[in-house]
Amino acid sequence: MKKIHESIYYCLTVLTLFSSCNKFNGAINTDPNNPTKASGTQLIANSEQFLPTLSSSPFGVHYPQYLSNTSFPDNSRYVTTNFNFYGLYQGPLINLQNVITNTALDASEGPIANQIAVAKILKAYFIWHATDRWGPLPYTEALKGKENFTPKYDTQQSIYNSLFTLLDEANASLVNGNLKNDIVYGGDVSKWKRLGNTIHLLMALRLSKVDPNTGSAEFNKAFTNGIITANTDNLAYPHLAVTAQENYWYNSFTVLGRNWFAVSKPVVDFMLPLNDPRLPVFATKNNAGNYVGLDYGLATTVTPGNYSLLGTAIRQQNSPVYLVTYAQALFALAEAAKRGWISGGDATAKTNYDLAIEQSIRQWNNNDISGLAAYKLNASVIYNPANALEQIGNQRWVHLFMHGYEGWAEWRRTGFPSFLAPPPNNNGKLIPRREGYPTQEQANNTENYKAAIAGFPYLGGDDLNTRVWWDKP
Repeated sequence: MKKIHESIYYCLTVLTLFSSCNKFNGAINTDPNNPTKASGTQLIANSEQFLPTLSSSPFGVHYPQYLSNTSFPDNSRYVTTNFNFYGLYQGPLINLQNVITNTALDASEGPIANQIAVAKILKAYFIWHATDRWGPLPYTEALKGKENFTPKYDTQQSIYNSLFTLLDEANASLVNGNLKNDIVYGGDVSKWKRLGNTIHLLMALRLSKVDPNTGSAEFNKAFTNGIITANTDNLAYPHLAVTAQENYWYNSFTVLGRNWFAVSKPVVDFMLPLNDPRLPVFATKNNAGNYVGLDYGLATTVTPGNYSLLGTAIRQQNSPVYLVTYAQALFALAEAAKRGWISGGDATAKTNYDLAIEQSIRQWNNNDISGLAAYKLNASVIYNPANALEQIGNQRWVHLFMHGYEGWAEWRRTGFPSFLAPPPNNNGKLIPRREGYPTQEQANNTENYKAAIAGFPYLGGDDLNTRVWWDKP
């Protein structure tokens, strides 16, 4: 996989919009900028390179309080209000849209139906991430280039409905035949099929507060179609031990020498008393040989050596970034059973909850489950029907460590963990419920920008406190 990944990366570094990376074949008089067939799989691979940015963010990790700042604490004190989504549209989304709409895809790179289906799955994933951060977004009128520089904003509800349809189309259209140039799954379309349905299932659960009937129906549809069944199905971006493909946190800690990120006190204080076997992966010991979490959102600089910094296994040059995982799907099934969305009640919920914890530990600890049995004997870990939703929520929060935007979305939806608190002495600022639109939109797309704000479902302004549609008060 490493050699394949490196080869794909080399191709991408010389990629013009539709050119492909081939050995010299003497066709010197062929215009490389005007090919007869488009390389859909290279456009997909280029889009895949944006996947780790959905997780590796110095903002996202702070909202669910996974990390605290040893220096420069603005991010954990919510100083920044407006965030730019242009990079998502101008990067992966326009590439994927080109694959979806192009009529000149090259079948030698894999069945055209599969190229389009995989592009739809990735498009749905990127848009889902974006709408959960910002709320209403340009969608139906977006990605049209010079045909429309001022697209309207669609409501989040309509975006969700459109993405459910997009994922249905992808699931129905996948056929036998793998793809070339695929960085994350090596072209295995059976894994793409399970991923698309898992994204669909997780999206459906997001509707538990605002529209449980639709959520339950979409959840069961995705579940029936077939979801992730093992950690080998995980969507995990495979960084490489090369500068151009290295892990974000390796660059921050090792290349730049910035010990700015300690594991937060809420994380350490929750995991340490339970002797959680994932804690040594998540965190280092401090200079005194202890696990010590840093208070979240402090306004002052502290000495990094006094606290547990982000674990070294997570910040190697080639450390993977976990995005959609088997344990995540199992926690969703546990919650769905407890809510009555799927059959089996507490018995099914417990089975999936226990398996989710096991698979989470296997994922993070490289299949070492030596501490699993003892961990599961903790009274607060043993499944309890009386507070099962809280247990599921808390364990999901631990599992999603470092996938900050996803952990934040689940906290907003469920309220768990309930012990997360805003930074102290921060002018009363609360934990954000969304991110503000790019400031450029006020001038570039004024009318549609104003209409989007006026249409917020629970009122509010373009700030961090307004709730998105599924985050029903």
